[in-house]
Amino acid sequence: MSEPIPVTVIGGYLGSGKTTMVNHLLRNANGLRLAILVNEFGELPIDEDLIEAQDDDIISIAGGCVCCSFGSDLTDALMDMAALDPRPDHLLIESSGVAIPSAIVGSLSLLNGFRTDGIVILADAETIQASASHKYMSDTVLRQISDANIIVLNKVDLVNDKILDGTFDWLAELNRDVRIVKTQYGKVMPDVVLDSFLGKETAEGPSHHTADIAGMTLKIDGRFDVEKLACTLADSENGLIRAKGFVTSICGQKMLIQVVGNRWDTSTASDNMKDGIVCLGFKGEVLKGLQALVNSMAVETAFQE
Repeated sequence: MSEPIPVTVIGGYLGSGKTTMVNHLLRNANGLRLAILVNEFGELPIDEDLIEAQDDDIISIAGGCVCCSFGSDLTDALMDMAALDPRPDHLLIESSGVAIPSAIVGSLSLLNGFRTDGIVILADAETIQASASHKYMSDTVLRQISDANIIVLNKVDLVNDKILDGTFDWLAELNRDVRIVKTQYGKVMPDVVLDSFLGKETAEGPSHHTADIAGMTLKIDGRFDVEKLACTLADSENGLIRAKGFVTSICGQKMLIQVVGNRWDTSTASDNMKDGIVCLGFKGEVLKGLQALVNSMAVETAFQE
């Protein structure tokens, strides 16, 4: 049986920069087969130099990536994605500016063959607070913020430091468990959005770095209460944006741990996978004491033959 396709839902109000970020991810896919689902092609214009072919239903993009319009029928489009050969490594669903991302996640939960990786919300640093107080927009904008596992605070170059800091703190107050990544022009490192990058980097650690974000690989020695470990890594105090890797459970089963912001998941894995967890987080936080914390959680076990 094939592994479920990881799905990231990308949301954010109109003009927040979703289109720009998706094109940036396509340009930096580095061999990953990405599939993009959008309501209508007109809502997500793929940069022309990336397009290899186009018909009524699908755009073929350089590097084996595709973009598909689902209109009003998301379920059928998802089934088409699952039937692709080769299958995509990661699926991005770009929701419309007025959509509620958690509703899309609810639809995904009803389908086999997919795994919700997380909800990434883009926020325009210049306009997000005004949008959140607008009499017609506020309910949608505030719900999008509350749904987020990761917020990409975009267009930070358009505001001064005082406004930026105030907006950051305001977002953190609205969603206390969210991880907020600052950027401009939608340029966010793919490791932040796609678990598939972390999966390929388990041995060496993430290959992409920015001034504010650092990566490390936790050495895993011993057996663990896997759910407790995953929950600990997802705690906002540890400053992780993402984590993915393999550990051995108390009963000896190899397990996969995946963390996106405050969201975590565990599943069984092949016994031949090497223990270790790749982590991505904020410098000054992610590296501070995390290895020692994980070491302290190892469980001593005694098994009788």
